[in-house]
Amino acid sequence: MISIQPRTSDAVDSISVDPVRGVVRATFSSGTYEYTGISRRAILNLIVNPNMSLGFWVNENILAKKYHDYKRLPVSMLA
Repeated sequence: MISIQPRTSDAVDSISVDPVRGVVRATFSSGTYEYTGISRRAILNLIVNPNMSLGFWVNENILAKKYHDYKRLPVSMLA
């Protein structure tokens, strides 16, 4: 997983991505979720554009799409 550098976001605390597998792990105030089936092109776009808002990216590429699967990760898996 590649950790995305922290950016100003009210909704997203942190994001790690795996562009090869199309996996995104996002941490919100409500917990950490792992999303699969995310566009590899969208993930690469996030990596190469350091000024992109994490909240905007999550809304547009994860939450607005209906083709991905997700699960909430227990705290023990995050260490």
